[in-house]
Amino acid sequence: MSLPKVYVGLPIQEAGLEILRGRVDYRIWEREGAPDREELLRELKDVEGLLSGLPIRVDEELLNAASRLKVVSNYAVGYDNIDVAAATKRGICVTNTPDVLTPATADLTFALILASARRIIEANAFLRSGEWKVWAPELLVGREVAGSTLGIIGFGKIGQAVAKRARGFDMNILYFDTARREPEHSSGAKYASLDELLKNSDFVTLHCLLNEQTKNIIGEKELRLMKNTAILINAARGPLVDPSALYRACSEKWIWGAGLDVFVKEPVSPDDPLLTLPNVTTVPHIGSASRVARDGMARRSATNLTAVLGGHRPQDLVNPEVWQA
Repeated sequence: MSLPKVYVGLPIQEAGLEILRGRVDYRIWEREGAPDREELLRELKDVEGLLSGLPIRVDEELLNAASRLKVVSNYAVGYDNIDVAAATKRGICVTNTPDVLTPATADLTFALILASARRIIEANAFLRSGEWKVWAPELLVGREVAGSTLGIIGFGKIGQAVAKRARGFDMNILYFDTARREPEHSSGAKYASLDELLKNSDFVTLHCLLNEQTKNIIGEKELRLMKNTAILINAARGPLVDPSALYRACSEKWIWGAGLDVFVKEPVSPDDPLLTLPNVTTVPHIGSASRVARDGMARRSATNLTAVLGGHRPQDLVNPEVWQA
């Protein structure tokens, strides 16, 4: 009996490939970045499973080309790269990889908070350039983290993990979400409206999913509500923030600065105006880039994919109505 055919659209870790071997007949894209679009569509003509990632746009065109497709397993928590409605219409399961990258992303969020507040990247460049001639009372003075107020937009598992870390810094914690979350008392977080959170927070960090309701959730209006001493952190998705408004906010000092792991277009262009600002700390979408997290994502995406192809309900089904049908 032949094994189901699968295309792995990114070079995932060996931890995931071990799960695929012997269960599916897979081909894999072994180079960095996304496969060439035309090549990808050719590869998908005879496959039943696609293990995708953020660089792969799973849209009507792709789904039409992959007429035998049964499952799209996304190597990520977010799935804004996938047209879930179009997949659901065709009876295709969509899965993601929650939980396994929560600690790593929360750690990176706090790294951005600390690096932005204490001007770490700016200070490193200052030292390495030979500009450091003498210690001075106002040399690279930053913001205090301990005892400040942290506003968390999106209080799911990652947002709650960030709150847990914030408690170690004696931070006051506000959160905004579509509904009050049950763990708010144990986490010490207090619910606030979005405007209230923006007005009262020293640090604002984004942890909501990207969808039509949250796209540009932070624009000019929201940035102008923030304190001029506040710092915006985004380790979720780039399009949650209007980049032109953020550039103006940081360059014209509506806010004190920003820490960014994600951008509207990735990889971000070296000519992006945000990269010219010393008060914007940037890293290249490495929120989940720990060995534990990435191996976990590979295992989870491979396990979800093989479950569907083996006739079993996957652990992380984004569109359960397909399975019910």
